[in-house]
Amino acid sequence: MESAGEYDYIIVGGGTAGCVLANRLTRDKDANVLLVEAGGKDDYVWIHIPVGYLHCIGNPRTDWLYSTQADAGLGGRSLMYPRGKVLGGSSSINGMIYMRGQAGDYDHWADLTDDASWRWDNVLPLFKQSEDYYGGASENHGAGGEWRVEKQRLSWDILNAFRDAAQQVGIPKTSDFNGGDNSGSAYFDVNQRRGIRWNTSKAFLKPASRRPNLTIMTGCHVERLLIETSESGPRCTGIVFTGGGTQWQATAKRETLLTAGAIGSPQLLQLSGIGPAALLLQHGIVPVLDAPGVGGNLQDHLQLRMVFKVQGVKTLNVMASNIVSKMQIGLQYALFQSGPMSMAPSQLGAFAKSDPQQATPNLQYHVQPLSLDKFGEPLHAFPAFTASVCNLRPTSRGHVHIASADSYAAPKIVPNYLSTEPDRAVAADALRLTRAIAAAPALKKFAPQEYKPGVQFQSEEELAQAASQIGTTIFHPVGTCRMGVTGDASSVVDSQLRVLGVAGLRVVDASIMPYITSGNTNSPTVMIAEKAAQMIHAAWK
Repeated sequence: MESAGEYDYIIVGGGTAGCVLANRLTRDKDANVLLVEAGGKDDYVWIHIPVGYLHCIGNPRTDWLYSTQADAGLGGRSLMYPRGKVLGGSSSINGMIYMRGQAGDYDHWADLTDDASWRWDNVLPLFKQSEDYYGGASENHGAGGEWRVEKQRLSWDILNAFRDAAQQVGIPKTSDFNGGDNSGSAYFDVNQRRGIRWNTSKAFLKPASRRPNLTIMTGCHVERLLIETSESGPRCTGIVFTGGGTQWQATAKRETLLTAGAIGSPQLLQLSGIGPAALLLQHGIVPVLDAPGVGGNLQDHLQLRMVFKVQGVKTLNVMASNIVSKMQIGLQYALFQSGPMSMAPSQLGAFAKSDPQQATPNLQYHVQPLSLDKFGEPLHAFPAFTASVCNLRPTSRGHVHIASADSYAAPKIVPNYLSTEPDRAVAADALRLTRAIAAAPALKKFAPQEYKPGVQFQSEEELAQAASQIGTTIFHPVGTCRMGVTGDASSVVDSQLRVLGVAGLRVVDASIMPYITSGNTNSPTVMIAEKAAQMIHAAWK
C-alpha cells in the first residue's frame, strides 16, 4: 500500500457537498485538503448542455448506475436510481432546479436536534451567501456568490395554460418559490449560466483548484475508512483507496469528511465497521461501532407521472418528431443557448395541498410539455404534456444496506415506497387534484384527455393502485445518516454533523437530513456544506 500523504482534511466524494467544502476549507491557507472522487473530471460535453442529462443518466462515465430492489409498493418493480459519479456529483446530471424547501423544514430539524442554528432564519443567510441570483440581492436572495441562479430561457403555451388552470382550482401564481413559503405556481429558477448547466464543480471546485493547498484525485475508489481504537474510543484517521491500479492510504490530522451522498456515505460507514452490527457480521465485517441508524431512514420523493393528450398546441413530442425539427432545435441552442436544448427536465412547478387540512403545501408538481412511457424511451407520437406530482413529506421509510464486504459491489437500496396508509391516501388525493386542474377552463381549448394512468381508476383503492403503477423516483434520496441527538439509536450524526461515537469524522451531504426537504434537494445540500464549513472552521480556530 502506497502513502498518498497526510492532510488536515480529507474529503471523500467530489459531488455537491464535496465541491463546496473544498472551496470553503481551502480559504484557510494553513489547511491542506485532499479531495478524492471515484468518477472523472466534468469534461464530458453533455454535462454542460442542459438537455444532456439524457446522455448522462445511465452512462457509466457519469452515473453510479444504481437500481432499487424490487419494491412491493410499486407492484414489484425495480427502478434505476441515478447518482452522479463525476466531479460535481449529482449536480452534473440533475434537473438544475434551484429550490430551498419550506421554512418549516429547517425549523423541524432545529426542534429535533435542539439546535436553533438550523432554523430557517439562521440558514437563510447561508443560502444567500453562495447565491448569485439573476434578480440581484434582496431580503431573500444573494448576489455575487458562486451558485448562479437564472430564469429559464423558454416558455410554452401549454405550461402557461396549466398555470392558469391551477389558479382556477385554488393554486395561486407566485414569482418566487424560495422565500420560505413555496405555495403557488411558476416556472422554476435553474442553476444555469446563459443557458449552460452550472454545476458545483464549475461554481466551487474550479476556483479552489488554483489554490496550492488543495489536492484533487479523480478516478479513485475509496474502499474504507481507517479507524483506530483506543481507551477513548474509535477515531477515524484517514482512508484507504485505489487509483491507477495502486492501493493508497491517506491520513487526516484533523478530520475526514464523508460527502459520498445518501447512498455512498452509509455504504462506506458500513464497510468500515460502523453500522448495524448484525448486518456487518453477516458480511464478515467486525463492528467498530454498533450504529443501527446507519443506512436507515431512507426517504425520497415518489413522482406520479400523469400524461394528458392535447390538441391544437405545441409540445416537444411533435417538435422533435422529425430530423428537420431536431436540426432547428440544435441550431437554436448553438446560436442562442435557448430553446428545448436549454430545458431543465421540468420547466413549470406548482406547490399545493393534497387536502385543506395540510398546514403547508405537501405536493409538488413538475410539469413538462412532453410525454414518454419512462425515462430513456422515445417521446410519444402524439402531442401531450406530463403533470408529475410528488408527496413532499412521505411517511414511508427505506434503507441502504451493503450487499457484500466488497466495496465495489452496489448496496441494496430499498425505498419502501407507498408502504404506509397516509402515503397511499396522499397519492390518491394528488391524482384527483391533477385531474381537477386538467378539467379547469384554462385547459379546455386544448381538450386534454388522460392517457396515464387512465380514467378507469376512480375509487380510493384504484387510485392507490394507479400510483403504484406510474410512480417513479424523482431522484431525491436523503436521510440515511440521520442528524439527531446522542442517545437516539436512529441518529448517526449530531447537529455539528459529527458521527456519534467516532472522533475525527463528519458526514456532510443529503444523508444527514432527518426529514426530507419540501422540494428539490440539491441546493439544500449546498447549504448543508456551507454550514459544515463554518462549524469546522470554528472547531479548529
